[in-house]
Amino acid sequence: MNTLSKKLSPYLRLMRIDRPIGSLLLLWPTLSALWIASEGEPDPTVFIVFVLGVFIMRSAGCVINDYADRKIDGLVERTSNRPLITGELQAKNALQLFAGLGITAFLLVLLLNPLTVAMSFVGLFLAAVYPFMKRYTYLPQIFLGAAFGWAIPMAFAAETNDVPTVAWLLFSANVLWATAYDTFYAIADRRDDLKAGVKSTAILFGDDDRFIIGCLQVSVIGIMLLVGSQLAMSWVYYLGLAVASGLFVYQQKITTKRLPPQCLQAFLNNNWVGAVIFAGIVAHYLMI
Repeated sequence: MNTLSKKLSPYLRLMRIDRPIGSLLLLWPTLSALWIASEGEPDPTVFIVFVLGVFIMRSAGCVINDYADRKIDGLVERTSNRPLITGELQAKNALQLFAGLGITAFLLVLLLNPLTVAMSFVGLFLAAVYPFMKRYTYLPQIFLGAAFGWAIPMAFAAETNDVPTVAWLLFSANVLWATAYDTFYAIADRRDDLKAGVKSTAILFGDDDRFIIGCLQVSVIGIMLLVGSQLAMSWVYYLGLAVASGLFVYQQKITTKRLPPQCLQAFLNNNWVGAVIFAGIVAHYLMI
């Protein structure tokens, strides 16, 4: 058993099983989309496929990210102990694991309608290309938002066989939200990223980073208010948005000095942003 655990350990760490924050940041908007698309009563099969898909595709994204960064992570203190850097795993092991996770996710999506299956190819493409974007653009966080948010239109497709305007509003809000929270994460790594020669919004925004993050956060709340208006959501939904707004203010406050631990804390705090917005959506449909 110990031998098996030792063999599995680097694969599990490559998938970030020990760090579920990424899965949670992907899970909350996905569940929010499912609840809105189904008006509070998601199809059980669709629900199970999307929840499993969240964890599988997030793991796949981590694997391909480490493969893409295998020549960079050793230059960054925070990532210098990853399995591809320490030699516990080889590049081919990462590619094999990514392929296995991708196939598993695709087999799951085959349980859904043809529109959702077709859209899943876009999701796989976004997950595969995002990690390489930091070499070519200062906006990799936008690609992350698109990769994380693609489950939103897919959820509407799975529940309604259609992708209405509200789905794209939610998708847009998610792209902006992911750009905001991942910029906090990138601020913590900014010095190392400059040394490694990779790009990020934190480098692009420079001294205006927190102001631009604030603009993105205001935009997220603005879009979610528009969603609430279009769907005639009740007061409890807006209460969730009010709490989320307070959390955004808290994130701004603790990152005033841009110290890496506080920037990472602000990044992690976004788990609660997603959770309270989802809670407001669930509460609304329970009340009607």
